Amino acid sequence: MFQFLEDGAAYFVRLIGLSVDSPFGAALHFFLYDSVKIIILLLLITQLMGLVNHYLPTARIRSFLSKNKLFGLDYVFAAFLGAITPFCSCSSVPLFIGFLRGGLPLGLTFTFLIVSPLVNEIALAYFLAAWGWKFTLFYLFAAMTLAILAGWSIALFRLDSWLSPWLQEALAKTQAVQQQQFKAGKPNFLAIWQEALGTLKKLLPYILVGIALGAFLHGYTPEGFLENYLPKNSFWSVPLATVLAIPLYNNAAGILPLLEVLIQKGIPLGTAMAFMMATIGLSFPEAMLLKKVMQWRLIVLFFSLVALLIILLGFLFNAVAPYLI
Repeated sequence: MFQFLEDGAAYFVRLIGLSVDSPFGAALHFFLYDSVKIIILLLLITQLMGLVNHYLPTARIRSFLSKNKLFGLDYVFAAFLGAITPFCSCSSVPLFIGFLRGGLPLGLTFTFLIVSPLVNEIALAYFLAAWGWKFTLFYLFAAMTLAILAGWSIALFRLDSWLSPWLQEALAKTQAVQQQQFKAGKPNFLAIWQEALGTLKKLLPYILVGIALGAFLHGYTPEGFLENYLPKNSFWSVPLATVLAIPLYNNAAGILPLLEVLIQKGIPLGTAMAFMMATIGLSFPEAMLLKKVMQWRLIVLFFSLVALLIILLGFLFNAVAPYLI
């Protein structure tokens, strides 16, 4: 979808005399590509949700979801939506913000935020070729279940007050504007565009800092440190792999070669999967982006809950892998 941006960033890096395979070149390529991609996504999603909210105001969405018992199907739908929009953990944040401003409950948006980076068509194709359909279906089911459980758990505690004051104020303002526009009968495109630009202006420093941190980690993380220091058969290998992966930042396509190396080095499959899921599902750059829309205590709770579920899945993968492959 954004191949032209990736090619353009690579062309620029080579134009200034750097190799995209060098540490600085790789970091610069990563920064240019992800920054532009996330800014475009944020503008598109904010405007799209502005149009959606004109015809389906936030109050109506919340009223429908609160009055109708969907028996968890709303979480399944949110997970399915995340599965068909596979972005990295940072690229999912603009959609997450758009859905929040669109009136979707916090738990549903968290379910989307978790599934989107975890379920990737490239990863699924790799799993299918490497370990067969049983393992691939199990991974898909496990990733979506993890996201649904995490989103549902967060919804139980009604943590909307833990969103940032800026977002709560923006949500209240959006609802007031939506009521006026709904009564007027036609969308105010200028107001929607100005709102999108205002959102981008507020988030841009966090986007640039978060992506810069991710670019540094992407370019300068020492090769081979994990397979050299991760214990192969220790009880602590799964939790340690998860914790070590959180500071890193990569998407599913980028982490698959490392996953293969880890398994070839004798790391158990569940331990390697826990590392992969934590790398693509959680990251410091993602936390920096979320800081603008959440208070730290909600970010910490989100990371802790997802990390715990990934650790449990890592143990489960280690236990069932012999029966699936």
